[in-house]
Amino acid sequence: MGNIIEINNLGKSFKDANILININFSVEKGKIIGIIGRNGSGKTVLFKCICGLNRPTKGTIKINNRELGKDIDIPDRIGAIIENPGFIPNYNAFKNLKFLSMIKNKIEDKQILDAIALVGLNPKSKKHVGKYSLGMRQRLGIAQAIMEDPDILILDEPMNGLDNDGVQDMRRLFLKLKEQGKTILLASHNKEDIEVLCDVVYSMDKGILKVLKSE
Repeated sequence: MGNIIEINNLGKSFKDANILININFSVEKGKIIGIIGRNGSGKTVLFKCICGLNRPTKGTIKINNRELGKDIDIPDRIGAIIENPGFIPNYNAFKNLKFLSMIKNKIEDKQILDAIALVGLNPKSKKHVGKYSLGMRQRLGIAQAIMEDPDILILDEPMNGLDNDGVQDMRRLFLKLKEQGKTILLASHNKEDIEVLCDVVYSMDKGILKVLKSE
């Protein structure tokens, strides 16, 4: 199918600390890629670089053959959940996602409602997000990531706070999205998530990326 993401000689430093070191990484369209590693290993920084939220210190990132920082500043076909989702506590689920959708203004209300339902929440609920459990907030964060029908999903510990039923629901959802041709980058501490979902697996340690499992 060809590579949707191409990363060459990527490095990222903050002051004197090297967070990402000479990363070479390509992702084939329609695959689920797993990245495992301890907290502070560089996974989240890598994801932020791919999303255009952090600028690399060196190297290049291409999304659909367009280079970040040169051809485009922010990739427009990426949905992401990175760190804890931030929502307005006195808005319900729909109002929160409606507010966020206005940034790009490219989807209708129906797509927002559909995304909320897909993650197992009630799209018509008036309940304020401030009263949500951690698992419900996580589901809403995933709804936010998928609502604009992105080609690429960047999911940093997407199962955080979910009970066993929630984990099973999200696994089924991610596999369904893969069947639709979506490309997913997934960081998880859960070994079973990686085994069940991922076509290719990398480990990240002290900013260095290594292949653990390839097709």
